Amino acid sequence: MRILLDTHIFLWFISGHTQLSTDARDAIRDPDNEVYLSSVSIWEAIVKYHLGKLPLPEPPETYLPKQRNLHQIASLGLDESSVIQLVKLPPLHRDPFDRMLICQAL
Repeated sequence: MRILLDTHIFLWFISGHTQLSTDARDAIRDPDNEVYLSSVSIWEAIVKYHLGKLPLPEPPETYLPKQRNLHQIASLGLDESSVIQLVKLPPLHRDPFDRMLICQAL
């Protein structure tokens, strides 16, 4: 199975947050699954960090890629074909970061 992590799921996973379900944690750790973190999530986390809404133990530009690599989560870049999916999305999600993650998942 291929899994694209939402930003907060990634942050919960790397911090061992108790709100992340055991099923989700197991799916992320399952070596049979391909787990991805979008560059959009890195972008979102950096924005929130600089707004003072996301405390991190290290600067995000080093901490986030280090944690992604440590947990063997692949990076997923944002490409034009994903962005074009925006025209197909109904206006259900207003968060632009979530909308781009949905486009990548499509």
